[in-house]
Amino acid sequence: MLRLVSLKLGRLYRYVKLAVVGVLAAALALNSPSLLASLQRNELAERRFLALNKCPACWGTSWCRKFLNGQLRLESWGRLRLLDFLNVKNVYFARYGEPREGSRRVVLKRLGSARELADIDAKICRRATGRGRCDLLQALHATEFASINGDVRLLTPEVVEGWSDLVHCPSQRLLDRLVRRYAETKDSGSFLLRNLKDSERMQLLITLAFNPEPLVLQSFPSDEGWPFAKYLGACGRMVAVNYVGEELWSYFSAPWEKRVDLAWQLMEIAEQLTNNDFEFALYLLDVSFDNFAVGPRDGKVIIVDAENVLVADKRLIKQNKPENWDVWYESKFDDCDKEACLSFSKEILCTRVTVDHNYYAICQNLLSRHATWRGTSGGLLHDPPAEIAKDGRLEALLDECANPKKRYGRFQAAKELREYLGRLSNNVR
Repeated sequence: MLRLVSLKLGRLYRYVKLAVVGVLAAALALNSPSLLASLQRNELAERRFLALNKCPACWGTSWCRKFLNGQLRLESWGRLRLLDFLNVKNVYFARYGEPREGSRRVVLKRLGSARELADIDAKICRRATGRGRCDLLQALHATEFASINGDVRLLTPEVVEGWSDLVHCPSQRLLDRLVRRYAETKDSGSFLLRNLKDSERMQLLITLAFNPEPLVLQSFPSDEGWPFAKYLGACGRMVAVNYVGEELWSYFSAPWEKRVDLAWQLMEIAEQLTNNDFEFALYLLDVSFDNFAVGPRDGKVIIVDAENVLVADKRLIKQNKPENWDVWYESKFDDCDKEACLSFSKEILCTRVTVDHNYYAICQNLLSRHATWRGTSGGLLHDPPAEIAKDGRLEALLDECANPKKRYGRFQAAKELREYLGRLSNNVR
């Protein structure tokens, strides 16, 4: 009965949202003579809508020609500014077309809510003038972003440490990778910061400090097998990434076989981000159903929100040998009353070589009975077939992975869970 109630609540959430959109659209159609004009207008070709006036306190300009030439157009509902209050995250869907080629769907992100973007300006002003409002472009030249000028050869850890999750504990190797793979410059490929133009360098630093998601996508690209959405480009405070597919949430009630395959992929992602040949551990600090999407054709699970990713350089940890560096770290289970809770210590993530955080995050927030989201509970693997429920092995592995009872139990449970799900979905490779 509880399961039925929770599923109904999830559906009710969607229906209410659709109803609100419908009512607002009807009201707009009845009361606004400019409805047709607003639908025909292409705001993506307007400098003000893109916040180009904020540059170089912006995310980049590599795609500005495409935007300003009208090669991108918002999909129908995205053109109605009256509905922006529903779009809290400032994420838009658009069609992008090249000459002589068909159009394709892309995702556009402002990388923050209206309030968060206003806070960026206020923080820059306070750093420069001590006041919350100022001439932004003038203020930039009085901040630490401007002090890292063309005379600075390298971006170094002591300068940017703690600016964001990505560089909470940066190594020189990581920073060189960020600069070398920076996509908002025509001369990418060099790890030397001084090879960037002043505006490019400023944009890189602003992005690193306020929302490093584009840098994660650029530095760990999907083309090389990393499980992130493909970065396309930016214009002002609008970033374009490849459209992956529907959110993982939309598969909550999918057939059992499909959910098993998705769960197996999620555990594989946890493993890849934790243990890889590059010896970078990428820890997901924000794990929820809407941070992942599934490709409609290949069924591949991809991370579509990478703002809160902490990168620890295992090679540097092994070299420096901080206290307890080789002691396995077990994340503490967090049985809170909110959605998508996680308990972690950034300091420990930065100083241990063997950490179970990613397994814990995926199991607790997505797969196990402890996962809750939009009025539902039970996780992605809810309501297994009778024979699997009777066997009890899946439930035991999920429980041990989310809330281990044995010392280092999560490490072993995660390994066995990956293998078990692989067998169930015939994905053993």
